[in-house]
Amino acid sequence: MVPPSRRTRFRRSLTHFTLRATLYGSWVLGLFPFTFDSGKKQLHRSRWLLAYGVILNIGLLILSLLPVTDDHNMIKEEVFARNPLVKQVEFLVEIISLASTVIIHLRTFWRSKELVTILNELLRMERRHFRRLTLGDCIEFDRNVIYKGLIIVLEIGSSLVIYFGIPDSKVVLREAFCIYLVQLEVLLVVMHFHLAVIYVYRFVWIINRQLLSLANQLRSSKRVDPDEVLLLLQLYSRLVELNDHIASIYDVQMILLMTTLVSANITIGYVLVIMLINSNRFSILVVIIFFPQALIINFWDLWQGIATCNLAESTGRKTSTILKLFNDIRGMEKELEQRITQFTLFCNHRRLRYRHCGLFSINNEIGFQMVVTNILYVLFLVQFDYMNLKYE
Repeated sequence: MVPPSRRTRFRRSLTHFTLRATLYGSWVLGLFPFTFDSGKKQLHRSRWLLAYGVILNIGLLILSLLPVTDDHNMIKEEVFARNPLVKQVEFLVEIISLASTVIIHLRTFWRSKELVTILNELLRMERRHFRRLTLGDCIEFDRNVIYKGLIIVLEIGSSLVIYFGIPDSKVVLREAFCIYLVQLEVLLVVMHFHLAVIYVYRFVWIINRQLLSLANQLRSSKRVDPDEVLLLLQLYSRLVELNDHIASIYDVQMILLMTTLVSANITIGYVLVIMLINSNRFSILVVIIFFPQALIINFWDLWQGIATCNLAESTGRKTSTILKLFNDIRGMEKELEQRITQFTLFCNHRRLRYRHCGLFSINNEIGFQMVVTNILYVLFLVQFDYMNLKYE
């Protein structure tokens, strides 16, 4: 067996670090109210951790709202004074963000009992089946975990840069600490959903690799046990069922987060247009770096979440494509052929997908629509408030 390269070892180490940092950070912030029983190798919901999380998050929300020091820099005061529409839009975005944060936490704690059941089932499947079925190195799994962890760091860093870096800022350390800790909590809750999606993707990827291996064995005139295909079908069907439960637990949270990101991007884009038109009145650093980097990171965060769901969906579609390879193989056992047919029929009727609240599926198509929506809303605001864009 060829030893892994230095790059591979570094990637795996970084993935492992990201997963552990997410776990410990979630425990510290009261977002993961579960303890692990090493004997039974299962998670258990802890009432103490649940109570700790509720109290901590309520306290942070209250502290982040009191006292209100919203207009903490001269740039915001000037923009608000000359463009009342910006102030109204930002106030609306703040209301959306606050409501989203409260609902995200409430729903996460409320459905934690269902979540622990799903996580234990995934752990059991990993321990009993997927650990021995693993074929090769799942690079996309590591890449998506690393990207999502990096995005969290960049999101917090971007917010801190804007808060502390804008000239003439009235910095309130206690307020900044509470606000960005709440932001970190929301990002970690979203990270939980994306990690669940990535793990489901990895399991489906393993099933696909195993099916390819079985097809190659048949082409080499080797016998394939029909029970192996039956096991893969059972694992796949269970994964689809668990995936639907995961999507139902996090659907409201994800819709609220996407709404918040889209609203924030519209506001930042509109303010950036105003600053570019009046670039002589604002710092070049603010116009070129501070606000554009926030816009880019927000878009990346939004797109990465969509890309993760799209990756899992596309991998599920590949299962049907791989099963078609068995159609070209002659001389299969009758029982094996029946198992393949059952697997194919199941994939045709039950697909791996992420449809939030029954409204829309999360894939690249909806991602492009969101990007276009962001641009259009910025254009609408520019047209509506055209007379106030240029400062005298």
